[in-house]
Amino acid sequence: MKNLLNGLSTPKKLAAIALLLGVLALIIGNSNNRNKISVNANEIALSTINDQDKISVNTLADWLIKGNADFTLVDLRTEKEFNEYNIPTSVNIKMEELLSSNLRRNQKYLFYGSDDIASAQAWFILKSDGYKGVYILKGGMNSWKNQILYPERAAIITSDDSLKFEKIKEVSLHFGGTPGIQISGQTTNTAPTQINVPQVPKLSTPLGTTTKKKKEGC
Repeated sequence: MKNLLNGLSTPKKLAAIALLLGVLALIIGNSNNRNKISVNANEIALSTINDQDKISVNTLADWLIKGNADFTLVDLRTEKEFNEYNIPTSVNIKMEELLSSNLRRNQKYLFYGSDDIASAQAWFILKSDGYKGVYILKGGMNSWKNQILYPERAAIITSDDSLKFEKIKEVSLHFGGTPGIQISGQTTNTAPTQINVPQVPKLSTPLGTTTKKKKEGC
């Protein structure tokens, strides 16, 4: 199932998960149980088609640097993976604990896993339970590492591309990353540059959750 989902685009993953969970809801749903899934097919279809609930890793990095703290970043991976490395300000909540973790309905949540699969499931679960401000980090931790922590550029590029990479490089260094240059198939780390960026602020933890101790680096 996971291999099948990996071959789909994010909107198609959401549609597939919506269909699967919708069927399960019809089979095991209990009207007296909060775990029952009530699917608003029209709303979910619009969200998946318009790609309106997806946030890129570059946008997230910009928000964190600028101190945009109007959302809670939720890491859905295992506790071990979270402790090894997590995106700054994130809190760790297991998938099975989402509905019991007292997430506030008037708060925004941005979910990420290793890729899009877990976050798409979390998005669907909360959307089905009436939450409005739920979003997915496109590509999850894999994209964060590839585009933010370890961005690469070709050895020979245009001056415009060089300027763009310098900006990406500053973002990477801010988050403790290692930008590199591809030379003959090998990646060479670029020399660190001194940058002056604001510290990433701490976000408030959702009611009923606890923040795990973070470790920097991968």
